[in-house]
Amino acid sequence: MSDGYDRVAIVTGADSGIGKATAVALAEQGFDVGITYHEDRDGAEETAELVRGLGRAPAVRRHDLTDPERASAVVDELAEELGGLGVLVNNAGTGSHEPLLDMGFDRWRQVLAVDLDGPFLCAQRAARRMVATGRGGRIVNVTSVHEEYPKVGSGPYCAAKGGLRMLSRVLALELAEHGITVNTVAPGEIATPMTGQEDMPPQPGSRPGNPVPRPGDAREVAAVVTFLAGPAASYVTGTTVFVDGGMTMMGPQGVSALSSGEWRKL
Repeated sequence: MSDGYDRVAIVTGADSGIGKATAVALAEQGFDVGITYHEDRDGAEETAELVRGLGRAPAVRRHDLTDPERASAVVDELAEELGGLGVLVNNAGTGSHEPLLDMGFDRWRQVLAVDLDGPFLCAQRAARRMVATGRGGRIVNVTSVHEEYPKVGSGPYCAAKGGLRMLSRVLALELAEHGITVNTVAPGEIATPMTGQEDMPPQPGSRPGNPVPRPGDAREVAAVVTFLAGPAASYVTGTTVFVDGGMTMMGPQGVSALSSGEWRKL
């Protein structure tokens, strides 16, 4: 596969957490970076300043994926402003915390719009541009360990992340001939605002049920995303990289350590 793709990346949801860390890591690797946000414009502008401080050009757009068709137009806007597009990182997402039997259809659809429809439409726009240039590119979709493992109270989130995993694999098959790779990165618990930890440093020993007994750091996820976005990953496509401190290996061993049925409750 070609590694001559544009040194321009778009990272959705780059106002904090994994998206912010990824935007900075890509700038360190020589990419100009398009940054999207939903509500936290100040956070997005802070990310832009970090990118600018590394000598790369940032561009910022608001991106409301509850209206995914309109929101996906941001991909073309950012590509035009930055002069190309070689990498798309679909990182923006939302979650849910409600039993499926209590959930209204509107809430179900809202989560799927943000976590599945939006990444599809953004990837479609990005891939069309990459195919048209003939220079290839990289698409990295940030999913979750819940692309494979279920969680009580997170039905639409799990369904969307599982769907995004399979969407990524189909895209990988369809786009390989154009020099475009498509992969997913599946984080476990990462110390970010989305997990209520406000980008705090992970505390060693604070997660005894995890083989690596702490939450992850957003920069640890960003390092994997950046590898998959780079030339060295030209022969890696259609795969998932779990960044979870070994969480998903626990399976039967973890079950045997449970002494109550509290896991059934939200």
